[in-house]
Amino acid sequence: MTRLSVEMLAADAPEPITSAGHAQLGIAVLAGIAVIVLLITKFKLHAFLSLTIGSLALGAFAGAPLDKVITSFSTGLGSTVAGVGVLIALGAILGKMLADSGGADQIVDTILAKAGGRSMPWAMVLIASVIGLPLFFEVGVVLLIPVVLMVAKRGNYSLMRIGIPALAGLSVMHGLVPPHPGPLVAIDAVGANLGVTLALGVLIAIPTVVIAGPLFSKYAARWVDVPAPERMIPQRPSEDLEKRPGFGATLATILLPVVLMLAKALVDIVVDDPENTVQRVFDVIGSPLIALLAAVLVGIFTLGMPAGFSRERISSLVEKGLAPIAGILLIVGAGGGFKQTLIDTGVGRMILDISEDWSIPALLLAWLIAVAIRLATGSATVATVSAAGLVAPLAADMSTTHAALLVLAIGAGSLFFSHVNDAGFWLVKEYFGLNVGQTIKTWSIMETIISVVAGALVLLLSLII
Repeated sequence: MTRLSVEMLAADAPEPITSAGHAQLGIAVLAGIAVIVLLITKFKLHAFLSLTIGSLALGAFAGAPLDKVITSFSTGLGSTVAGVGVLIALGAILGKMLADSGGADQIVDTILAKAGGRSMPWAMVLIASVIGLPLFFEVGVVLLIPVVLMVAKRGNYSLMRIGIPALAGLSVMHGLVPPHPGPLVAIDAVGANLGVTLALGVLIAIPTVVIAGPLFSKYAARWVDVPAPERMIPQRPSEDLEKRPGFGATLATILLPVVLMLAKALVDIVVDDPENTVQRVFDVIGSPLIALLAAVLVGIFTLGMPAGFSRERISSLVEKGLAPIAGILLIVGAGGGFKQTLIDTGVGRMILDISEDWSIPALLLAWLIAVAIRLATGSATVATVSAAGLVAPLAADMSTTHAALLVLAIGAGSLFFSHVNDAGFWLVKEYFGLNVGQTIKTWSIMETIISVVAGALVLLLSLII
């Protein structure tokens, strides 16, 4: 979403609903977040309900009228879903098409056929990064784990030497690179430029995934030496297909939205004239909605039809792709509602004042807030949307590049030290057949490395650009 559209939404948003002092607002924030954490971790309540109740608790502790708190929450939920809901849906459809058509398997098999020996961890991180562009993290894990287990077993590789690079590739894409829900919501909240954020996200993602993937996996394999569990090797989606799409067509389809969005960002920088015809054309075709829609439509012809899918099956596939994202959309929307409640109660202004009084760099503050919420709730998405709401006012006077770096600082912080309150922790533990201690020594440390390295690179870039 552009800065202009965010400003328009802000103009329609409710007026600040309380003039409470900093002390009361600070207590209100801590209480609201504590309610969310307690409901998610202790009572196992769904994050959507927890964020909704936490928003109401925040307003109550801030001394705001409940009817205005409800209005703020509803406004935030609506604007967030309007901004990113369609993009999440299109990404889910593309991901489902990629998985069911065998396109993902085609990329995996093609790269693995050319890799071997010491290059295998690098092949796995490449596969995971490419596959991870259009797929949600959990979907990517389910899709790639069978490959990881089969490669480890057939090639007699250490499971961690192969598995950690794959997980690192997926996790970095999830936290730093749009069109994943977390980065999209943060971009929407702070009014950052999507193309610039995407370009900088890819720039930071490359060294981050190298360090946290192939390099760290050497140590992870020494610390935890376990065989691939036989019982966890499921059937791959393409095993039931008579044919599947080609490698080149599949890769082109996956990269199409990325190329279009990056092209728009490049034209905006080079031309820098809103009235220029070329820039106006690229502003349309490089917008996230058109870029992802184009990829989905192209995917019907490059993925669905080569796999032999009928029109009815493609229609069914789209429907099945949309079903699992209902929960994600609700969480993201409720996170937007929580963000708007934070802003309208004056918490955003308070964070701005604190950052000025304490002389904390805005990017470091954003990273620390996201880390704290991630550790408390276990959810990278909740950490991203909540932190974005808290630090959004800091972006008001930032340049385009620094606003994009603010988004990436939040994304980096949201990945810090996954532990027992994170669903991803248990997903990795069960698929790899690890105990809790082994999962912490591999997966949790890998996530921390990603967060720290990406955060450091964000701060470094802020000094250069």
